Amino acid sequence: MWDSAIVAYIHYLSFGLILASLIVERQTVKSELTITEGWKILIADGIYGTAATAILATGVLRLLYFGKGTEFYTENPVFWAKIILFFIVASISLYPTISFLLWIGNLRQNIPPKLNPFRVKLINWIINLELLGFSSIPLLASLMARGIGLN
Repeated sequence: MWDSAIVAYIHYLSFGLILASLIVERQTVKSELTITEGWKILIADGIYGTAATAILATGVLRLLYFGKGTEFYTENPVFWAKIILFFIVASISLYPTISFLLWIGNLRQNIPPKLNPFRVKLINWIINLELLGFSSIPLLASLMARGIGLN
């Protein structure tokens, strides 16, 4: 019982951490960044990646051991929509993450990152999509948990 509650807690907490991390990134990304802002974005993105991994791991645990049975989920198209959305959002997050990771060398030399206006718009647009996608996943989970989508 405790193990199920702890896994669920980590799952939900990870969603909160993802949303918080994306909001920090969205509010901080701009053309002229300070060194502190560059590190802030990298730390937020690291938290985002860790939380996304935790969501995936705890989601698998909940599916296999703590949920309503594997068949309840895998036979529901809403479950698959949720999974597909998770992987789409995770995939589009690679562009900002790789962009941020490329700053590390300069940041270690105390050189702040510079982004051209197009790249700022692109990264912020992607972050907006990530926020929309990750905000939609709990709705799909709520529908799925109530059996919506099952015949």
